[in-house]
Amino acid sequence: MRRLCGVETEYGIQVDEVDNMDVVVESMELIRCYLHQDFVAIWNYALENPRLDMRGFEVDELRNDVDETLHLQKDRQRQIPLEDLKSDLIIHNGARLYNDHTHPEFSTPECYGLHDLVAVDRAGEQILLQCAKQRTATRGEGVVRLYKNNTDFEGHSYGCHENFLLSREIPFQQVIDGLLPFVVTRQIFAGAGKVGVEQDTRASAATYQLAQRADFFEVIASVDTMHRRPLVNTRDEPHADADRYRRLHLIIGDANMCEYATALKVGSAALAIDLLEAGELPTCELADPIGALKEISRDESRHWTVVLAVGKTSSALEIQTDIMMAAQRLFKGRDKETDWILDEWRGTLEALARDPQELIGRLDWVTKKWLLDAFVESEGLDWEKPEDRTWLQSQDLEYHNIDPAEGLYLMLEQQDQVERLVTEEEVLRAMVDPPRDTRAYFRGKTLQKFSNEVRSLNWDSIEFAVGGGSRVVDLKGCVDKQTAAYYNESLDAAKSVEDLLQRLEAASGQPPETGGAQ
Repeated sequence: MRRLCGVETEYGIQVDEVDNMDVVVESMELIRCYLHQDFVAIWNYALENPRLDMRGFEVDELRNDVDETLHLQKDRQRQIPLEDLKSDLIIHNGARLYNDHTHPEFSTPECYGLHDLVAVDRAGEQILLQCAKQRTATRGEGVVRLYKNNTDFEGHSYGCHENFLLSREIPFQQVIDGLLPFVVTRQIFAGAGKVGVEQDTRASAATYQLAQRADFFEVIASVDTMHRRPLVNTRDEPHADADRYRRLHLIIGDANMCEYATALKVGSAALAIDLLEAGELPTCELADPIGALKEISRDESRHWTVVLAVGKTSSALEIQTDIMMAAQRLFKGRDKETDWILDEWRGTLEALARDPQELIGRLDWVTKKWLLDAFVESEGLDWEKPEDRTWLQSQDLEYHNIDPAEGLYLMLEQQDQVERLVTEEEVLRAMVDPPRDTRAYFRGKTLQKFSNEVRSLNWDSIEFAVGGGSRVVDLKGCVDKQTAAYYNESLDAAKSVEDLLQRLEAASGQPPETGGAQ
């Protein structure tokens, strides 16, 4: 790929064998299980403003502010400091690991390549599994289990968000209009599969859906992420030079267990954005994007028909094929990874048109349905019976269990029945080593090398304690490979923080920002 990207995954958490559980405290304590003896820097929240909207304004209040106020009142009763409650960590592979109030969340470091992204996404599973086992061992009773999914089947959804660096030259309404058909139809290969329907009493409960998140979206565009969820999130936090870049924050995707689905989901989105920036993204306007999202997900005929604004009908397969073919015409032969995405995108769409079962072990919704069908047959279950559907939902949940001793997907993986894109050795390496070609390397290796002198940090800056005061290294300009290479090489060569700051100052001609005295 040719743009920075990353994935944030919120995990479902459950503690078996206990009657009462404070999920906020449980998530907090699970994250704290990662702590090492060495200092881990505190996340700097002062550098974030979730109310900025990419359409050029700042909202007075987010819809989830009311919920946050209620949560804060409960948190005060717990008498836990905010820093402890969030348990916000930047870890040595450059990732962010923290408590997103009721869910442990792993945010990958910035990546340029799909291979790195898949490896570090799988590394997140391993890191959180270790935390869960440690928490089980220390809490005294109950077994802590984590699920890489997006619903608890009781009306609550938690996210898997993709982030892409995007040129600010394109008006954001053009971004919204251009990407809507893509994000609405991408679920035919990116969906994780789901037993039943939530949030809609009119729909048949005896439905197997493509996507877990489709039930939970209500508007086309908004700065909110928790209430009235939008197909395109407009939050304006570029974590880069705001005059040049936006950060496209896609909250509509499912969390994937299949490495192939993760790579195709992110890779196809990156090429769609490339087409958008080149002015070559095929255009069509959906009559009802929110309705189409839900109808595609619930269409068990697999026709996936959509109504266009002009009154004609199309299909999710046709829309995806048009975008794929445009990318093929423009980008084929550009580089090895682009060609992989194009070939697999085409092959996947063709297989979906013929027989989705050809994609068992590659796509989650197909693989899960195959397992559920076998389970229904072996146990004599009936989708129309609520008690049988509850049993099926429990199997759905276990597909996403990240413990290889229990998780259904991971059992298939151990039996070599799924397609792997990375090796176990690469996953283990990604647990500790950041990608070398992005600023994530600078962030992660700084913690490994100079952790005692790091006061605070964010995605785009690091504050060092130096000489009784502080110096801030601004990383907002460190988003291209050439600049990242210089910063990373300077860090490798530096003998001290002072040496590092001098090297960076020599390159930029500007000294790092100076903070107040301690």
